[in-house]
Amino acid sequence: MHQISETTKHDDSLKRLADCYVLIRNKRKMIILAVVSAAIISTVYTLFLPNRYTATAMILPFQDERGGISSLVAGQLGGLAGLSGGTLGGPTLVDTYVTMLKSETVKDNLIARLKLGDEFHAKLRSSIYQILDRSAVFTPNKKDGIITISVNDNDPKRAADMANAYMDALGTMVVNLNETSAGRNKDFLEERLVKARGDLVKAEESLKQFQLKNKAVDIAGQTRATIEEVAKLKAKLADQEVYLATLRRKFTDSSQEVKTASANVHNLKVQLVKLENGSSDGALPSVDSIPATGQEYARLMRDVKMQEALVELLTKQYEVAQFSETKDLPPFQIIQKARVPDRKSGPNRLVKIISFTITIAMLSIVAVLAPTFIPRKPEVA
Repeated sequence: MHQISETTKHDDSLKRLADCYVLIRNKRKMIILAVVSAAIISTVYTLFLPNRYTATAMILPFQDERGGISSLVAGQLGGLAGLSGGTLGGPTLVDTYVTMLKSETVKDNLIARLKLGDEFHAKLRSSIYQILDRSAVFTPNKKDGIITISVNDNDPKRAADMANAYMDALGTMVVNLNETSAGRNKDFLEERLVKARGDLVKAEESLKQFQLKNKAVDIAGQTRATIEEVAKLKAKLADQEVYLATLRRKFTDSSQEVKTASANVHNLKVQLVKLENGSSDGALPSVDSIPATGQEYARLMRDVKMQEALVELLTKQYEVAQFSETKDLPPFQIIQKARVPDRKSGPNRLVKIISFTITIAMLSIVAVLAPTFIPRKPEVA
């Protein structure tokens, strides 16, 4: 019985295929007419499609966005140097630039510079935004850090102008952001520098008065080394505190940058407590182990050296902040400026014609065969 059933199903399949063949053969003129009509219509349609041209520009963001010259002194500046150049940076710099290229600020720059409202015959700014979103493609290459700016347009010259305008608008935006951030850092450093210089004057005056009162004070070499070490730690602590204060102006306390800087400040404070309160387990004696007069002299000398180191450090940082605020160096290197394309990039008319024709042919065949797959209602006796 099972074998008879399988044979019956096979015969039904063959019969259905034969019926499909007969239907297609009988309706072949209609199918051919539909295919030819589709080919003619798609051909005429594609002839009216405007040519598209693609202009391409390429940029390479500086990983040190301070732009070259200031990076030469970065190794001398301690923690704050990493922030003195601006608000951008880090491993996501390429993604940040791509996001900025898509911003309305950059688009507004293009609209005003190239008068795109008149070019696109658009009255609403939102309509121009949509045209730009469809026309421009920004491709970041994470491997080499190069950003490719491709602009498609019916006018080859306008495509090149828009691609280059995107580069210029991005450069202007980044420089403005860097200048704003550098200005804030410069004001902050200037305030700290004025205070540090005042503290240095006070420390030098206190040491001078102590020497005049007690004549000359001679202290041992280890004690002098302790003073110098404490002064260095104090300077490092002041540097890290300035760095931490700057980070807190940009990030929350839960960010990894702030946590790391806070840990460094804490470690430096622990080392200072050990040297000053007699709990140092190193080769240097603590400040508290120095005799009374020598101890007072040591503290005054430590304050002077610490303030000298801090003034020197803040002066370098302030100079870099001044440079970052006034410099007009571009934040990226231009690998390739967009040129006026001499060959169209689209549309591919042949592909459109073939795709449309094949689609109509398949729909025609389905329309012819559809009745054979629709179950008929049983006739009522």
